[in-house]
Amino acid sequence: MKSIKLTDVLKKYSMVIALVLVIIFFQIATQGKILFAQNINNLISQNAYVFVLAAGMLLCILTGGNIDLACGSVVCFVGGLGAVMMDRDINVWVAVICMLICGAVIGAWQGFWIAYFNVPPFIATLSGMYAFRGLSNVLLQGFTVGIDNVTFLNVFGGGADCYIPDFFSSGAFNMTCMIAGILIAAIYVAMILRNRISAKANGYEVDPLTTVIIKTVIICAVIVWLFYKLANYKGIPTSLIWIALVLLVYSYITTRTTMGRYLYAVGGNEKATRLSGIDSRKVYFFAYINMGLMAGLGGILTVARATQAQPTFGQGYEMDAIAACFIGGASAYGGEGGIFGVIIGAVLMGVINQGMSIMGIDANYQKVVKGLVLLIAIIFDVMSSKKKK
Repeated sequence: MKSIKLTDVLKKYSMVIALVLVIIFFQIATQGKILFAQNINNLISQNAYVFVLAAGMLLCILTGGNIDLACGSVVCFVGGLGAVMMDRDINVWVAVICMLICGAVIGAWQGFWIAYFNVPPFIATLSGMYAFRGLSNVLLQGFTVGIDNVTFLNVFGGGADCYIPDFFSSGAFNMTCMIAGILIAAIYVAMILRNRISAKANGYEVDPLTTVIIKTVIICAVIVWLFYKLANYKGIPTSLIWIALVLLVYSYITTRTTMGRYLYAVGGNEKATRLSGIDSRKVYFFAYINMGLMAGLGGILTVARATQAQPTFGQGYEMDAIAACFIGGASAYGGEGGIFGVIIGAVLMGVINQGMSIMGIDANYQKVVKGLVLLIAIIFDVMSSKKKK
């Protein structure tokens, strides 16, 4: 059994510790308002696009620190496309499918030039950022297009009823939400036990039992507490369902699939990966198709939340997604990072935004703070890389 070293724990969970400290700071500074049930609900709904885009961005970053600067403009274009289609009475599900396909096709277009013509990702996606921002204005003709389709708004998190209904009570406290939180915590414990038993049976090295117990108890407590808070304000927002679905799928891709291993391999050493017989071009192409697909879903969630599409939507979204990945521990050099880090990074950014908004701090200063947080995360990554060398 390996001994638990404090320095190792601090290094491994540095951003988790930073998130806890930031929450404590804003809890004091806002006189407890940051953890009001409604504010937690708003934090999830307002930052749904960050979680979704960051999951796709992670795959691009894993390939060698590459990014997609166009995803914010694609969010705007796809959202505008869906709004125009629904405004012309096209079936809502046809519109949704077209939005997702459009995002994936745009991702494939950019991935094609990056993977097969060796166009630097920065340049390829920078051109996409300008092009699709311009096309968004052309599509919307410079105007706002409203969305009044109740089904679309409720399913994707923009209507008054965009919450999972309470099947067990009709009171202010949502019992369905609370039961769901307890079940999720129980499923998580069962998965941890199964994975540990399986690893030991196959002769793999496992973490000390004390570490596993402490980590599991903390995570389960956070899950139950979160759902308790949500239960005190309408329950589970549908946007949380989409966030959870995306994060679970991408967690599986990065940890359980062959393509996931290829992503890390290309980012770790592309030349060695090619020599081992892996076609790195397909890996790049896959990463950017996924980024486009997530931009499509981000566009759906964005216009549903706002109940309209505007030519200005999506500005800065790519930076929020990139920042969430890097703050969450993704390496600027590629080959390192995970969905858990994306969650921490996105939550940290959301808490900073909401905490400073509650305090009445100017939006420009919020950008300054976010920039400094990102810089600190990158410096930490660079210093860690130097120590490894």
